[in-house]
Amino acid sequence: MEDEPTDHEPLRRPRITSLEVLCGVLVLALVGQQWLADQLDVPAVQTAATVFVAVCVQALPFLVVGVLISGAIAAFVSADLLRRLLPRRAALAVPVAGVAGVALPNCECAAVPVARRLIQQDVPAAVAVTFLLAAPAVNPIVLVATAVAFPGEPRVVLARFLGSMATAVVMGWLWARFGRMEWFAERALRRLPEPGEHRDRWAVFFETARQDLVDAGGFLVVGGLTAAVLNVVVPRSWINTLGEQVLLGIVVMAVLAVVLALCSEADAFVVASLSTMPMLPRLVFLVVGPAIDIKLFALQAGTLGRRFAVRFAPATFVVAIVSAVAVGIVVLP
Repeated sequence: MEDEPTDHEPLRRPRITSLEVLCGVLVLALVGQQWLADQLDVPAVQTAATVFVAVCVQALPFLVVGVLISGAIAAFVSADLLRRLLPRRAALAVPVAGVAGVALPNCECAAVPVARRLIQQDVPAAVAVTFLLAAPAVNPIVLVATAVAFPGEPRVVLARFLGSMATAVVMGWLWARFGRMEWFAERALRRLPEPGEHRDRWAVFFETARQDLVDAGGFLVVGGLTAAVLNVVVPRSWINTLGEQVLLGIVVMAVLAVVLALCSEADAFVVASLSTMPMLPRLVFLVVGPAIDIKLFALQAGTLGRRFAVRFAPATFVVAIVSAVAVGIVVLP
């Protein structure tokens, strides 16, 4: 009798994904909605729920538009076009790359692989890192979202634009002067094939948009919950203390921007809810967040290399704070 083959693949257990978990939570919420309403009939909880819903509802349309544009860029815009339009000298190409961030809007998550693709197609690294910082921060979607979050305050939009652009350009020039290609991981320098067929590009579009929406939507929910908690749990006296000590407020808001890791299409709605905080610390939050945060550091380390991330992140953090403060002092009242 022949032996039974021993190389059969083991049976795989069905995996429960986040989608199934979300559906289960929604079903439970619908079934027990009366019980939940009775349990949540507390003024503080109701206030927190109102803030959470307001933040998410206002930010979601901008988030959806952002991920659709992100998917379109990933699928249909060739980095060769940007490379042909750039001046040969890095000192001149860096500001052009910053302006390209306005014309080619992108979220933080999508900007990292786009920067890698630019490097792989022989675009100067200084240009790539400038675009990496500018695209999520100065694009029209983010600026319009900021204007909606701060109605009647156009100077906030201008200050955010100038502070973020200054951060991107200064970091690009610093990289052109001090950066080293050996800091990038080998995978960041390896050339990747472009999507070949028309259907492949559409597949890239839908997959990129879906993934960005899932990731950014999660960060939006976390940001909304955080804003709700801050508005209810944190005593107003603490916020007033930060208002009286602007320097402390700047440091706290800069660190908060790194830790919260909000999407740039949504962060303005979150920080606008902190109405008693002076505008200068809130501007620091808006400039630092799209430039460097926890999720961006992880993405940069995984995509461009750990040696790059540990040098780039601290320098970006300092430059972003200085740029925001300098612009805020001049532009804001």
